[in-house]
Amino acid sequence: MNTIKYKTEHEIQQSGLEAIRKGIGVVGLIRFMQQFDKGHGNYVEDRQLWQKDYTVDSLTKAIKDAEL
Repeated sequence: MNTIKYKTEHEIQQSGLEAIRKGIGVVGLIRFMQQFDKGHGNYVEDRQLWQKDYTVDSLTKAIKDAEL
């Protein structure tokens, strides 16, 4: 009698990712996977918070200081 071996969910996921990688390459696979990651938090609020102290003058100075 033949026994059918069913793949686990993890094995199916790994096989699928490998097929995609072979088909569209590593960069394509990463871009494909990013479509399903919704992330977390509020990007706009976070960006405004970490940029609150930036001014045109402070950014210009930082650029000039980096050009040693």
